[in-house]
Amino acid sequence: MSAAKIKKGDRVVVLSGKDKGKHGDVVKSLPKDGKLVVSGINMMVRHVKPSQSNPQGGLERREAPIHASKVALEDPKTGKPTRVGFRIEKDGSKVRVAKRSGEVING
Repeated sequence: MSAAKIKKGDRVVVLSGKDKGKHGDVVKSLPKDGKLVVSGINMMVRHVKPSQSNPQGGLERREAPIHASKVALEDPKTGKPTRVGFRIEKDGSKVRVAKRSGEVING
């Protein structure tokens, strides 16, 4: 991604895959790989051996990274997926804008 169109803390909608249509917040961004970790999306099960910090061990559920092309930012006005554009404000600051509604995306 050339510019940070989706950032940590943004609310996104999954466009394809097993979690299609679900909404979640971006927990972590991995720009080198072009992937995102989204809360509650792309869950995987990890087998954990017992250790001193976790004497029980067992199965651990966690989010796996999902490719950025499979998610779209959620429009702040409608809640539907939208593309992201950029606009220069009068004070000279550059802001992200939802293409669907024209709303400024905070963050």
